Amino acid sequence: MSALDPAPSWAAWNHAEDGLWPCPEDPDVNLNEVAGPEWIDDAGRRARDRLRAGESEAVIGHCDWLADNLRWSGDELLVVHDWDSMIADSEAVLVGFAAALYPAVSADEPATVEDTERFLVAYCDARGREFSTDELERAWAAGVWTRACDAKCQHVVGQPITSLCESEARERLRRAGTGSQRP
Repeated sequence: MSALDPAPSWAAWNHAEDGLWPCPEDPDVNLNEVAGPEWIDDAGRRARDRLRAGESEAVIGHCDWLADNLRWSGDELLVVHDWDSMIADSEAVLVGFAAALYPAVSADEPATVEDTERFLVAYCDARGREFSTDELERAWAAGVWTRACDAKCQHVVGQPITSLCESEARERLRRAGTGSQRP
């Protein structure tokens, strides 16, 4: 266990707890005790399995790239808020979280598949090296995990599910290399 553990639930795909889902930040909620929707549980399971199938050196990074946590001056990033969201994970996983979340202008408008694709291309351009197939698939899987975890939380507390829809989960999982099964 590192000093950065535990990761926030939306980033804790590799948690050591029983069940698919980790304990969320609300201690009165157990995501594993509420059934369905099955497509969300399936998406989370398949994303976690894909993430477990690869391994990379851990780096330290921010895992909560929602638009509300960033302040810009034109194209220049001024500040990143919410630094309690630091974790140790692979570069691909951290980038996958950011790519799935960053373009959102609010919690009600998550990044589209196309937004995520553009983010991943721009990131690789900025770093001067493409991701390997494994890294790229893990980045997509990390995005599925974080969005499915949020969707499960929304379902459990009776909110509309806005973090992920079934068709988007299917496309993101395809890009994660998990096959064309229906989530």
